[in-house]
Amino acid sequence: MTRIGQAAMLHRGGDREEARNRFADLWEEIGEDGDPLHRCTLAHYMADTQDDPAEELRWDLRALAAADSLTDDRVRRHHGSVSLRGFYPSLHLNLAADYEKLGRFAEARAALGRARAAAPALGDDAYGDGIRAALDRLELRLDGGAAQP
Repeated sequence: MTRIGQAAMLHRGGDREEARNRFADLWEEIGEDGDPLHRCTLAHYMADTQDDPAEELRWDLRALAAADSLTDDRVRRHHGSVSLRGFYPSLHLNLAADYEKLGRFAEARAALGRARAAAPALGDDAYGDGIRAALDRLELRLDGGAAQP
């Protein structure tokens, strides 16, 4: 998790390519059957480094699949105050945004609905407020003229 965090810091610092390279190396090390928490976290960050929306979707789907194989116990062993349910609003929001980028608006709306349904798990904190605001912004875009079916 430390090395995933270090690569994420590179991305936030503007070195997208180096972050993507490090994430790719870590993915090779972790593998498709590695620890689901590591796979979920890594795929979630890797998606953000992709230039191709279809690749971004592929990584976000991997993150969701890994989350689906996680347990609350495993998440709490990493960080005692984190709940697995709290992952889903962001994971579904990312999928909705991916589908929107790909012009797959019905799928975007469905994923947005799943994100909204999961949103009660968010805390009343800056992270939760940010996810809720992003949900609202995406909904506005999907309700706009360009996103009509």
